[in-house]
Amino acid sequence: MSASPSGPGSSRARSWWGWGYADAQPDDAECAALGALLPGTAARPLPLPRVADLAIARPGVTPPPSLEHLVTADPHVRAGHAMGKAYRDVIRALRGRPGRIPDLVARPADDQEVADLLDWAGGHGVAVIPFGGGSSVVGGVEYRGDTHRAVLSLDLTSMNRVLEIDATSRSARIQAGALGPVLEEQLRPHGLTLRHFPQSFEFSTLGGWLATRAGGHYATLHTRIDDFVQSLRVVTPAGAGSSWRLPASGAGPSPDRLFLGSEGALGVITEAWMRLQERPRYKASASVAFADFQQALEAVRALARSDLHPANCRLLDPGEALLSGASSDGSSVLVLGFESATGPVDDHLVSALDMTGAYGGRGGTSSKADRGAQADAAVSAWRSAFLRMPYLRDGLARMGAVVETFETAATWDRIPALIEAVRTEVGAAASKATGNPARVSCRLTHVYPDGAAPYFTVAVAGRPGEEVGSWDDIKAAAGEVLHRHRATITHHHAVGRDHRPGYDLQRPEPFALALRAAKDALDPHHILNPGVLID
Repeated sequence: MSASPSGPGSSRARSWWGWGYADAQPDDAECAALGALLPGTAARPLPLPRVADLAIARPGVTPPPSLEHLVTADPHVRAGHAMGKAYRDVIRALRGRPGRIPDLVARPADDQEVADLLDWAGGHGVAVIPFGGGSSVVGGVEYRGDTHRAVLSLDLTSMNRVLEIDATSRSARIQAGALGPVLEEQLRPHGLTLRHFPQSFEFSTLGGWLATRAGGHYATLHTRIDDFVQSLRVVTPAGAGSSWRLPASGAGPSPDRLFLGSEGALGVITEAWMRLQERPRYKASASVAFADFQQALEAVRALARSDLHPANCRLLDPGEALLSGASSDGSSVLVLGFESATGPVDDHLVSALDMTGAYGGRGGTSSKADRGAQADAAVSAWRSAFLRMPYLRDGLARMGAVVETFETAATWDRIPALIEAVRTEVGAAASKATGNPARVSCRLTHVYPDGAAPYFTVAVAGRPGEEVGSWDDIKAAAGEVLHRHRATITHHHAVGRDHRPGYDLQRPEPFALALRAAKDALDPHHILNPGVLID
């Protein structure tokens, strides 16, 4: 069964320098109000950056006539493909120093055009940066270096169709450039969904999720995009290939695993067969408050080891709860949610609330399980804040604040000490770097029977013009703490260029040798996303 392309209108302008839509960015008054919450920030926000003020050089390379229709040198398009959306990227744009701007942006429409662009780039010393929605927060879509003649940003968003649906196997063949809303809109008429909703859902693509092993909607059980992959098709400079569609296989090392998380360094993922689900009809949610954060951790660990499998199981410490509006009395808040396509989930929620109550959890007033029912106030506040938070970070950046978010994962035996070390040591590093008091908060985004994924937010007033250096110091301190506690450098944000030091320390050397050999074999001219994962 084929599916016709469709999707939301594209008339709403994206911000070239910050998160999301340009018209959703905080105005000057909201920026000033945000700054007032963080002592030491500027009296007024930095002005919005303009592409016209950037020194954008003429392209250093000209494509052959056969490829001219695929590329553009428009300054606004090039500027919008120069960086991702990390704090480091935002503040560089605000200060008028966005880094290396690609010479050209290409928008291929099929595998052959991808292959033709790679062939040309390999023969002319042109670095190729695969680009989906551009929402990377780890330096994954920019060029840093001077070893290539020119830089081509390979934008895959024209490859955005659901090509085929297998209703019998409940799966679909989907092009990698489909943004989250575009993908879901094509599946909706069939009553199906991928049900993968990262915070960047509106502004990221299936290919980006696969290339970075993204974490999504589910806080337990099916937490990662890996869980939904049936097969991949990848175009590399050495050729193209597809893995077999199989529910499972023990035939040697998995070819899909080579490219999942490869971040565009080994090849360009152009399409994938993905496992789908029926759209959930039954939902129930609740929030639970805890006076003691350690007891809240124990409650979450118990839930993770149960057979309840909540779709949402996010624990906010007092700082995160206050920031999101979920609590203002110093409590930690657990946001719980259950969903199903086949039957009511009331009993699951009741069982979860009974379990949390045994650890001192209070409240737990649940929403109705009926379709379309409203969750309680704390759950609604968290959901709104979750979607709005990246915009607020940009507003704080305009006020001169340094804001960093990073996530990790560790086993339960290390979680309490890890969280405490980040709060004290990274907070101290932020204060030392800026001379101002720092705020460090934590939430658990995903939980497993053997561990959890803490997500940290660091906010501190910066010194004007020194924000990037301070951010680098905070990042280095965070990486040191994570490494010492044997916590991964990233649970779902990816490695990119910002996490390379931590990744190099984490991976075993024999694996590094194999990865370098794969790079040499698949990308002999080393044009694909140079500097990501390996040198």
